[in-house]
Amino acid sequence: MVNIVVLTGGVGGAKFLLGVKSALGWSPFGDRPASARDHVAAVVNTADDIRLNGLQICPDLDSCMYTLSGASDLARGWGQSDETWVVSTELAAYGADAPWFSLGDKDIATHIVRTRMLAEGAPLSEVTAALTERRRTGVQLLPMTDGRVATVVDVDEPALAIGTAPARISLHFQEWWVRYRATLPPHRIRVDGAEDSRPAPEVLEAIEAADLILIAPSNPVVSIGTILSVPGIRSALQAASAPIIGVSPIIGGAPLRGYADVCLAAINVACSAEGVGRLYGARAEGGILDGYLVAPGETFKLPGVRVVEAPLLMTDPAATAEMVRQCIELGALMDPRAGK
Repeated sequence: MVNIVVLTGGVGGAKFLLGVKSALGWSPFGDRPASARDHVAAVVNTADDIRLNGLQICPDLDSCMYTLSGASDLARGWGQSDETWVVSTELAAYGADAPWFSLGDKDIATHIVRTRMLAEGAPLSEVTAALTERRRTGVQLLPMTDGRVATVVDVDEPALAIGTAPARISLHFQEWWVRYRATLPPHRIRVDGAEDSRPAPEVLEAIEAADLILIAPSNPVVSIGTILSVPGIRSALQAASAPIIGVSPIIGGAPLRGYADVCLAAINVACSAEGVGRLYGARAEGGILDGYLVAPGETFKLPGVRVVEAPLLMTDPAATAEMVRQCIELGALMDPRAGK
C-alpha cells in the first residue's frame, strides 16, 4: 500500500488530483477501485472560503469534489455540469445577488447542506467527509483547517473621483480575484485567522504516514502558501519521512491559469519556476522541497533539491498522470527508506 498526500488548491490542483488517480491505475472520475490498496489524501486550501447569501461556500474543496467525481463543468472550468440558474436569477430580480460570483442551483444545494451542518455544530472536516461520501471522489479531501480563515488583499479603492487620494481598503480574496480579476495591484496579501488556526483532524496524521508528498502546481501564494500558514503543517512537512516533490505552476515565465504572477509580485518573488522553487526552498535548508519538476528547458540549481525537467501541461488526465508518474519516480530515487 502506498499513501500519497497532495497539498492542493484551485482548479489546477483538482486537475492534478485526476492525474494522481490515473497514475495509480484508477479511473480519474469516481471512486477508487474496490481492490485498490493505495490511498490518496489531499490537503485543500480553505482560505478562499466565503459566505454569500447566508451560505458557506468552499470553492477549492468544491472544485476538487466536483472534478474528482466527474460532475464538474469542464467547459466553464468551475461549478457543476448541466447547471440551471433559477435561484440566481430570482436573487438578481430582488437585487440581492452578488453578480460577480455566480452560483448554479445544484451548487447552491451543496452550500445549503454544508451551511446547515456547520450551523448544527459539525466541523468543516466532518461536513466535507459527508459531502464526498455521496460524491465518491476516490480521494480523501481534508480541509487544511476547521477554523475560519480568509485570504485578504489590501488594495487602493477603485473608482475614486479624479484628483482625490486613493484610500487603502481590504478585499476578501474572492472579490479581488473574481470581481476585479486581480487588476487592482495588491499592496499586501494576508491570511486572517491563520495564526489562531490549527490543522484539521487527520491532516498531520496523513503527512506523518505518507510514503510520498506532492505539492500540486497550484498558486504558490494563495493556495499552497495559505496551507503552509496553518501552524503545524510546515513543521510536519519538514519532519515527514516521505520525500516531498513539488511541481512548478509556472511555465515560460507565466502561470497557465489564474493570476499567480500578480500574487508572486505582491511578495517580491519572480514569476518563474526558479522563483517558486526558491520560495518553497530546500527541506534541508528549512524549506519543504526534496525534488521539483519544471518544464523542459527551465532547470536551475537549488542546493538540496533535485530539479528535473518534465512536460507539465495538464491537457488531460493521461498527460497529467505521466507527470505524476515522474513525481513518483523522482520520489523513489530520493526516498531514504528505499531498499530497506
